[in-house]
Amino acid sequence: MNKILIIQTAFLGDVVLATSLIEKWHSYYPDCQIDMMVRKGNESLLHKHPLLNKVWVWDKQNNKYANLWGLLKEVRSTQYDLVVNVQRFGATGAFTALCGAKTTVGFQNNPFAWTFTHHFPHTIGDGTHEVARNQQLISQWTDAKAANPVLYPTAEQFQKVQALKTQPYICIAPTSVWFTKQFPKEKWIEFLTHIAPNWTIYLLGSPTDKAYCQEIIATVTQQRSHAARLINLCGQLNLLESAALMKDAAMNYVNDSAPLHLASAVDAPVCAVFCSTVPEFGFTPLSTHSAVVSTAKPLACRPCGLHGYKACPKGHFDCGNTVDTKRLLEVLKNE
Repeated sequence: MNKILIIQTAFLGDVVLATSLIEKWHSYYPDCQIDMMVRKGNESLLHKHPLLNKVWVWDKQNNKYANLWGLLKEVRSTQYDLVVNVQRFGATGAFTALCGAKTTVGFQNNPFAWTFTHHFPHTIGDGTHEVARNQQLISQWTDAKAANPVLYPTAEQFQKVQALKTQPYICIAPTSVWFTKQFPKEKWIEFLTHIAPNWTIYLLGSPTDKAYCQEIIATVTQQRSHAARLINLCGQLNLLESAALMKDAAMNYVNDSAPLHLASAVDAPVCAVFCSTVPEFGFTPLSTHSAVVSTAKPLACRPCGLHGYKACPKGHFDCGNTVDTKRLLEVLKNE
């Protein structure tokens, strides 16, 4: 194998987890050219990745299929020995079938799996981690043990956040694309009002999360005159800069969302709050120091889905509202 392409055009967290394939493959074939294909917007995760030769970018928002067809022409000319499709959807399945690679591999769930040289089951809910499911795809050329995902913030990115590391600090990424994956704002506030005032706390997120995080800060400040120092960094750091900051935090508090996997990929301490989803889906933290917190209340409606919803289907959102914030504090005390 001289050239391999890994396809993962889903969301941020999925791309982070797929980097475990890069690590494993490189450990066995250090001279092999490794390329990766991602959706537009996720390529910044792989900026100056030392093990990647090229990152193909698929613009799925504008002229989706025309762009995919244009990419296919270029990929075919590269003449890959192996294409590993981590996606389970038809578009990339057809792309893989037509890419001209000598060997293709993917999951049985993909509608075009019948065209792949090899295909494997992808079963969610049995406790198998996603990196282990992905590892099946290359196990015949490596081994059965999955590597951990790894991201590589540059020296410049570490330098940008260095000034934020002068005092002991905690990072919190309080938002999620899905409402039912997001620990309620009131619960974050309750948690923050009980943190000792000697901590600096950075709230992380995109520019669209800035107002949400500012509301948290304002409410905590009103409720407690000697609260910890709260700083809103939403929109100020890119993904790898955020990972560089998370790496040296005393703890990173996240939802079941992309920041969880950013922490895993730099081996940062992390506490993940699972609301509507459950650890058995296979997206738990992989950091050396990690914890998962969820409700202790038995709920027949949990989990309500794999990806979450824009609103609680039952209307009560007990999977988030009944999480005991004392358990989050205990995680910090144990560090």
